[in-house]
Amino acid sequence: MLVSLSSPSGMCPMMVPNDSFRSLRFSRTMLSHSYNKQRKELNTVICACMAPPQNLRNDGSYATKFNSHSKSEDLSRIRDSEDDSDVLIECRDVYKSFGEKHILRGVNFKIRHGEAVGIIGPSGTGKSTVLKIIAGLLTPDKGEVYIRGRKRAGLISDDEISGLRIGLVFQSAALFDSLTVRENVGFRLYENSSMSEDQISNLVTESLAAVGLKGVEDRLPSELSGGMKKRVALARSIICDTTNAAIEPEVLLYDEPTAGLDPIASTVVEDLIRSVHMKGEDAVGEPGNIASFVVVTHQHSTIRRAVDRLIFLYEGKIVWQGMTHEFTTSTNPIVRQFASGSLDGPIKY
Repeated sequence: MLVSLSSPSGMCPMMVPNDSFRSLRFSRTMLSHSYNKQRKELNTVICACMAPPQNLRNDGSYATKFNSHSKSEDLSRIRDSEDDSDVLIECRDVYKSFGEKHILRGVNFKIRHGEAVGIIGPSGTGKSTVLKIIAGLLTPDKGEVYIRGRKRAGLISDDEISGLRIGLVFQSAALFDSLTVRENVGFRLYENSSMSEDQISNLVTESLAAVGLKGVEDRLPSELSGGMKKRVALARSIICDTTNAAIEPEVLLYDEPTAGLDPIASTVVEDLIRSVHMKGEDAVGEPGNIASFVVVTHQHSTIRRAVDRLIFLYEGKIVWQGMTHEFTTSTNPIVRQFASGSLDGPIKY
């Protein structure tokens, strides 16, 4: 799902006509209990902190302070770890369990301004859990999460602090089935901004154009292909209120963005992820405005095309970190088995 916010299941009980969409404001009489739960989660995903980073570097290098379980085969790429002026998100010794199942067992990493990071590893090792903790949908049992240098205490709602927006894209597009594409993409603006209908409609059209979609505003999600739904979700994540005095930098979190797509559709989505990044150029030739992004994936094509740095999670710990080009040449037996798809190795099913 997406929108600089997000929704996990993407269901709404009835269609809302566009001309009355704002006046109704999704009244309680229209919405089921499950929808209200979705809306609550949706509005917690955008979070923020403190002031914009100073003295950002654009040389493409990375500074990564590895934990005791981490390793990179090219340490010459690591900048001085004390220079944290461009760190947007940091997890320090994060643990998370669900009942007796221990998911995360002390995770440490930083996401810096301008980075394109992939989180990989076997199924069930905590990759999606990490994204939800960063987004504020889950709290760690132990450890600390810092957003722009500010320690997060519990779940952060988008109106408590300002400085950084965080958008989470779930595995499914998570569109509201009974709303049109226009209403899906402009959802948060219709709900929370003071912008006019025409202003929002224009922004929706611009956001859709940025992901290569035109003339689909009045369609329902059921009329779209899987790849188109993913792109609508991406458009919803990058739209923002242009009447704000300052547009905050944004970090997008993608949870398996190419899951269920054929190879060609996957390539389209992977390229779009790159295009809306600040170092890219979107479908209409405009510079991207996403400061950094994190992608959870199993697909080798996504690893090759969409990210620059990789974090490998195994049994709830980071066992390797490195640049994308180091992935296939790593001597770490866990990484080598995952990269080759071999049945022989430490990863057992």
